[in-house]
Amino acid sequence: MAKVAVLGYGTVGSGVVEVLDTNADQVLESAGEKLEVKYILDLRDFPGDKHETQVVHDINIILDDPEIEVICETMGGIEPAFSFEKSALERGKSVCTSNKELVAAHGPELEEIAKKNGASYLFEASVGGGIPVLRTLNDSMKHEKIDSVTGILNGTTNYILTKMDKEGTGFATVLKAAQDKGYAERNPEADIEGYDARRKLAILASLLSGKYVNSEEIYTEGITRISIEDFEYARTLNMAIKLLAICRKNENGVLLNMVAPFLIPYENSLANVNGVFNAISVHGNMLGDVMFYGKGAGKKATASAVVADMIDIIKHRGKHININMKAEPATVVSKDNAVRSFFVRVPSQCKEQALEVFGRDVDEVRNDNVSGEFAFVTGDLSERDFEEKLWKMDSVKGYIRLY
Repeated sequence: MAKVAVLGYGTVGSGVVEVLDTNADQVLESAGEKLEVKYILDLRDFPGDKHETQVVHDINIILDDPEIEVICETMGGIEPAFSFEKSALERGKSVCTSNKELVAAHGPELEEIAKKNGASYLFEASVGGGIPVLRTLNDSMKHEKIDSVTGILNGTTNYILTKMDKEGTGFATVLKAAQDKGYAERNPEADIEGYDARRKLAILASLLSGKYVNSEEIYTEGITRISIEDFEYARTLNMAIKLLAICRKNENGVLLNMVAPFLIPYENSLANVNGVFNAISVHGNMLGDVMFYGKGAGKKATASAVVADMIDIIKHRGKHININMKAEPATVVSKDNAVRSFFVRVPSQCKEQALEVFGRDVDEVRNDNVSGEFAFVTGDLSERDFEEKLWKMDSVKGYIRLY
């Protein structure tokens, strides 16, 4: 029997315990032995809860117990989660976590500490909830030369964009509905400004490069400026609008990372990922394209991924499960030299100026439901050139990159 501890008894932490209870037979079969929750760390008490006697308030009770083999951290945030995880790993106790903020900031460092102390550090649930993409990249696709990962990594923004598209409702109204349904936080900044997707992309990029990608250095745009008019034009173009997180590696191993809204042709599978679902498309030199799809968040889906990590650790007891990331910084480039087309909207009175700045060979986009605008798609431009041209315009109503 393996004794484990859960740090944090909130949504994900209670989900982990529920998975271990409900699927006890399946966990036993998979791990080869029973997993027993000996401690649950939380500041609160839970009178009447099935596991109330396992709740403790002092992390040292867990760290000092030699029976504890695996610590599952589902607290969220940087501190005290980082200190707790680091202390556990330094004592040779393996850790698994769903904490994307912490993994994005300190994942490679904690992986090195785990390796030094003969423990393992796994974080499948930090990206894509229950979608098993990290384990696949680190194990099943390790022989591949992976050159790109593109994902819809935030269910809240995907839900909002889907509702705006299907119902023709404005951003503010849909955001309020998402908050009422529990799909968006009361303070939705991390989601709608792209910061959540940026953290997840940093984890994916770190795994892809084998080094540390700083999430703060990833160029990021959110969805707050996307309008109903943008969707009218998108339908004319037979495209969807999605918030994409993109990591591309060139032949020299240099990464280009960014998070931003993109117009995607309907024939691309990512264009048809709707609602709160996530999808991650990976391209390998031999395998080609493969896509992972599923719920990117939620109590049970995320908890299932955490339990999968716990089982993996127990099955490899006494061995370090190697993760392809080191604490040294990865080599990255800015987006400035990336070349693509752009969709642009300007007031009608700026049409002539737009043709002078962007060239008269742009493709005009007309839509009978939108008036008072001149909309067009540029030819291929570098990001730097596009920004320089944009600054020359007297007025711009909006722009979106084409994927």
